[in-house]
Order: sequence, then C-alpha cells, then structure tokens
Amino acid sequence: MKSNGRVAIRKMYKLYINGAFARSESGRSDQIDGENVAHASRKDVRDAVVAARAAHAKWAAQTPALRGLVLYRLAEMMEARKAELAEQLVIGGTVKEAEAKREVAAAIDRAVWYAGWCDKYLALASTRNPVAGPHFNFSTPEPTGVVALLAPDEPALLGLVTAVLPVLVSGNAVVVVAGERDPRSAVVFAECLATSDLPGGAANLLTGTRAELGPVLAGHMDVNALGAFGLDREAEKRLGELGAENVKRTRFEDAPAREAWFAGAYDDLERVLAYTELKTIWHPAGI
Repeated sequence: MKSNGRVAIRKMYKLYINGAFARSESGRSDQIDGENVAHASRKDVRDAVVAARAAHAKWAAQTPALRGLVLYRLAEMMEARKAELAEQLVIGGTVKEAEAKREVAAAIDRAVWYAGWCDKYLALASTRNPVAGPHFNFSTPEPTGVVALLAPDEPALLGLVTAVLPVLVSGNAVVVVAGERDPRSAVVFAECLATSDLPGGAANLLTGTRAELGPVLAGHMDVNALGAFGLDREAEKRLGELGAENVKRTRFEDAPAREAWFAGAYDDLERVLAYTELKTIWHPAGI
C-alpha cells in the first residue's frame, strides 16, 4: 500500500500476554478496514493462562489499598489516551464522535468506581458468624484465581471495562477475549493496562473469535471461572459443560441494548463478589 509516493506501514494490533505485546504464535491475523488484528490461537490461550496463573499470587498478595492505586492509575492512563480511545471507536464505525467521547468518559468513570472498592468491599462482605461454643467464626471473600472472560461486541470499550475491572478488584488474574466486531479499541485499552503498574500477566487480552477461543478457555483445567456476555443458549450450554469438567464457576449474561451499559446497574458490588470465594475461619475464644 502506497501513500504520497512512499510505502505506508500498515499497523498491526497485537495480543497482550504477560505484560507484553506479541503476534499470534500461529501467525494469523484478521483484516479490519485495511489494518491487521492478531487472531489468537489455542497456544496463545494456553500462554495467557500460564501468565495469569503466575501473576495471580503476586496481584492477590498486594494490599487492597495498593490494588486500588493501580486501578486508579489505569483510569489515569485511559484519561491520558481518551482522544485515541474515542478515535478508535469512531473508526470502528459503530458510533459517531460525540457518542464515542461519551463512551470513553463512562468507561473511565467506571474504572474509577471499581478502583475505589478495592479497600472497601472486604469490610462489607466479611461476616462474623454466630456459633454455639467457645469459638469465633469469620467468613471473608478471597479471589477465585484465574478468570476467563468473553467480552461483549457492543459497546466495545465500555463493555470490556465493565467485564474486566470488577474481576481485578479482588485480586483475580484475567484472560479476556475482546469483542469481535472491532477489537482495536480493546488493544488501545491493553496499552493502558501496560502502563498502569498492573503486574505483567494479571490482565491478558486476546483478539479472535469467541467460537474458537471460548471452548479452549472453558475446558482449560487451570482456569477457575468463566464469564461471558451475549452468547446464544447453545453456546452457553456447551461452555457450561466444558467448565463442569473441573467444577469451573460460569457466569453468563445477556448483552443488552447499548444505552443500558451506561446505567448505574453496572456499577455494582455484586459484580466484584461474583468472582470471589468465601473462606471461613474458626478461632478459639480467649486466645
């Protein structure tokens, strides 16, 4: 492809795995508006899960306050690149400029909202349980582990942020497959992740098709939970069956109309607790 007598370099949108950007190991890519977007393979999924597992312990071990600061930093990186994020949404052809700016602003606000819960949700979700006997009994939520997510197609950025941020709050590591319609804004979001002080591997972003990558993630024995948006009932059944092989937690949600994503219903502590496990501790009284 030439422009003004010079060869124009076609941009390549890469996968984000273990804190680095890379092409698919298969060498595949999809053409979207003349640009190449890497098409992840089974091997890329396995690499992302290995990276997430290694990063999970480090991310979960951070103090809640520090996790909050890292996610606030992510929101700051999104704010710094809001013009580029909006531009990608417009290039994708699904929204006009004003609506793209509105979506980016909503995505930043949502990132800030969830960042604020990192050092607060434990106080609300933990309990002291009444028991008969000379013991104290406490229950407190802990992160599930490695969570795989299939993000919605629309809205490309706000839907992705809504899927990923609540899962990171409690210390889970994430492998997310971006929406298929136009994943380029998701790759820009990954660039924000890369500069947010989030440990490499704590969040990994793949581009490709849900039909190909979803079953690989659902059947992976080192993925602890799977969340997905907008799948048909047959796909949900298939992924649920694959996930049952290792008693994987599955959470399937409908993808509502675009305007619904802006509502406060998606600013919800329940979305954080959905990917936690309750740990109960018994302690003798008086000791």
